[in-house]
Order: sequence, then structure tokens, then C-alpha cells
Amino acid sequence: MVLFKTAMVSIFFLLTTASMVASANAPTDKEWTFLVFVNGHNNLSPFADRNIIDMEKVGSTKDINVVVEWGSESTTKTKRLFIQKSKDSSKVTSPSVMEMENHDMGDYKNFVNFVKWGVKNYPAKHYFVSIWNHGSGWHRNLNQIKPMDISYDDSSGHHITTEQMGVAMSEIKQMLGRNLDVYGSDACLMQMIEVAGEMKGDVDFFVGSQETEPGEGWPYFPFLTKWAAKPTLTPSEVSVLLSKEYLASYSGGIYGTRPVTFSAWDLSQLDGAYAAISNLGKSLLDINNTELAELKKTVRSTQSFTYADYADMGDFLKRLKTVSFSKNILALSETQEALSKLIISTDNSPSFKNATGISIWMPRYGNSNQTRYDELKFSKATGWNELTRFISK
Repeated sequence: MVLFKTAMVSIFFLLTTASMVASANAPTDKEWTFLVFVNGHNNLSPFADRNIIDMEKVGSTKDINVVVEWGSESTTKTKRLFIQKSKDSSKVTSPSVMEMENHDMGDYKNFVNFVKWGVKNYPAKHYFVSIWNHGSGWHRNLNQIKPMDISYDDSSGHHITTEQMGVAMSEIKQMLGRNLDVYGSDACLMQMIEVAGEMKGDVDFFVGSQETEPGEGWPYFPFLTKWAAKPTLTPSEVSVLLSKEYLASYSGGIYGTRPVTFSAWDLSQLDGAYAAISNLGKSLLDINNTELAELKKTVRSTQSFTYADYADMGDFLKRLKTVSFSKNILALSETQEALSKLIISTDNSPSFKNATGISIWMPRYGNSNQTRYDELKFSKATGWNELTRFISK
């Protein structure tokens, strides 16, 4: 019996020791993991290098993982980097933890795989995921040779569509078992309700620019510096911090002085915005021809962004309030109130004083994009395309 007890104690000791070793070697959840899908397979490649070097001025910390999938025109290999602090401003120095040959960064499945890999290998309490590349809002300009919504890959000729972004976020949510905390586009023109609509129910906060971005893009150095100093910031606070730092960097900051826009949204407020916008659209369909002519003038005078059909929703509402309608358009105030809850930070240069942080598709003339628009989640939920057809006929 004594020998038996001794054996049991030894086995218990070995199992306990093994458990402690396994626990010590297991990945420890940090506060945040920041996953950046840097598609430099195009003419933006030099800016990709600069942005990653700026990330390395801060690097990953004991509380925040900074992880990048990096495609470059300088090599056929796409690399996954764990960003570490470096003082070498001449080149990227972070270790490559995985490399892929001829990797298509215009394939949304590869974007999803990167996020899944990042979550598995760099676990955290919160996740901020972004796509770095060219962007063109929910659709491409018909005058563009290359079609793109976001993440155009020159090597493959592929890009990630707005609809595929919705699929990607759904798959990421399924993998996480909950909503993604923050999604952002370090790309032009992506801060549209149609883009956010595809992510509805899968993402909590949504950040980006209504207008085109300068090549330098996001201010990674000052943003990461302030984030690292306060790693327990909530998803809402991180979103607002980036919005403020973006404007500051182009208002005499690290990128000089240039006209820019940026905003952060709380996507839990989309239901209220949808209901108000739906009611507004229905109200505007019930106007006479004289009022329709005034409505068209209002659309033409509304703040737009690069493409004439990308209109600022808040500015549209403000201008609409000056139009005399025979019937009271009650949904106007309702929509303004809903947008004030949805948009938690709007940070624009003075030249964009009429921008309110949210773009919506408002074509002045009918076009082939309306068929595709019918199938977008936002359009299906609100019937907004009925109004676009009414205005553009």
C-alpha cells in the first residue's frame, strides 16, 4: 500500500508538472491583436514599406500584437510578419513567420485565412482587422480600366468585392464565435453605408475615409504610440483614437497639411439608421414633379467624394430641410437623429466642412450599377434603390 501511494504521488507530480509546462508554453491572450492585410501588389507598394517601417517604430508590445500580411511588388513572396520594434528606418526588419509564393491578395478567401491564422497564433481579447490597398467604395467607377471595390491585386487581376467583404466578415465572426471588434479600410472612399451594410451583425465598429486617401494612408506611428500607452482602450475608443490621429497627421502633423476625411461608426446603431432611411425614402417617393425637380437640385448640390454619385448623407439631409414640400417629411429629423447615434467620430479637414462621416450612393442619372445595387443588403433592407431610380430617371 505504501508503494502504491508513492506511485500515485509520483504520477500526480508528473501530470501536474506537465500541465504547468504546457500552460507556460501556451499563447497568452493579450488585450488586442491588430491584423493588417497590406496588399502592395500594385503601385502603392512603396507606401506599404513605409507604413510597415512606421509600425516598427512602436512594434508589438506586451499588450498588443501587430501582425501584417505583406504583399510587395519587389518580390513574388507574400510574407506574414510579427511586427517588432526597430530603429532602422531604411527597411522592414520584423521577422517573417510565414511566406507564400504568388499569393493572390485580391482573393477574399486569402484575407479570411490570414485573419483566422492571426487569431489562432496571436490570441487576444479584442481584434482590429484592416485592409490596406486601393479602394473605390461599393462599386467601381465606370471610367476605370481596372474593376475594384477594394484590394486590387495587379499580379492576379482580382479584387475583393463589397459582397465578398460581407462573406468574409461572416466567416470571421463564425470563427471567433462573436462579432469582430473593429474593421477598417486603409483605402479610398470606403466609408459608405453600403459597405458597412454587408458587415451588419458581424462587426461592431467601422472606420475609414469617405474621400480618397493620400498615399501615406493611416498614421501608424502616432496611432500605435498612443494605443500602446493605453492598451485597455475599448473598441469604441480605439476607433475614435484612429479617427482623431488620422486628421491630426494631415493637419500639420507627420504628413503635412492635406485635405482628408475620416470617421468611426458604431454598427450596433445600424438598425435605427436603416429604419429611418427606409421611411425617408418612402416619404420622398410621394412628392410631385415640381418637388422632384427641387430634390434633384438638392442631390446635385450635396457634398460628394471623387465620384459624383457618392453623396454625404448628413449634408443631403441638411440641404433637404431647406426644400419646401407640400407634405411634411417627418423622417428627415428621424434620420438625422439616427445618424448622430451611428457616427461616433467625424474628423475632417476644413475643406470638407460639409462632410458628416457617412457616404451613400445617390446617382444623378440611371446606370447599370442599379441592378447590382438591388442585391446589396442595405438596399434590400431599406428599399433605397427605389429612390435612386426615382431621382435619376
